[in-house]
Amino acid sequence: MRVAEVMTSEVKTVSPRTPAAEAWEEMRRQGIHHLVVTDGAKVIGVLSDRDAGGRSGGKLRAESRVWDLMTGDVVTVAPTDTVRQVANLMRGRTIGCVPVMNGGRLRGIVTVSDLLKVLGGGVDRPMPPDRRNLHHRVPHRKQHRANGAW
Repeated sequence: MRVAEVMTSEVKTVSPRTPAAEAWEEMRRQGIHHLVVTDGAKVIGVLSDRDAGGRSGGKLRAESRVWDLMTGDVVTVAPTDTVRQVANLMRGRTIGCVPVMNGGRLRGIVTVSDLLKVLGGGVDRPMPPDRRNLHHRVPHRKQHRANGAW
């Protein structure tokens, strides 16, 4: 399975000059955990809810801009990479998302949630036919009756 099949295409982006409190509010309103930080068309970082201090980081966000809190060392993947490669990359670097780039342009994002959807998708597969109706032949044995009280 390829990244293009599991990525989220509608990526929420933010400018590095945006106040961190405003970016946090956008994440909360959208129900997402990551914003890709772009300067024009160039991806320069990722801001996660943890980077922004989480629920109790109001004071941190009030005094900061996105560029103060973002992770600047961005790891990106291509849409043709396999899901296994991306999962191993994310696990090895302990990151929660990777932007998907193609031809120098942002095409999507893959998050841990996207990978868990793939993993949990096995539940939606059709079940194999019920095999309880099979009859098994057993070698002939004398049947003994139980005598006595139990």
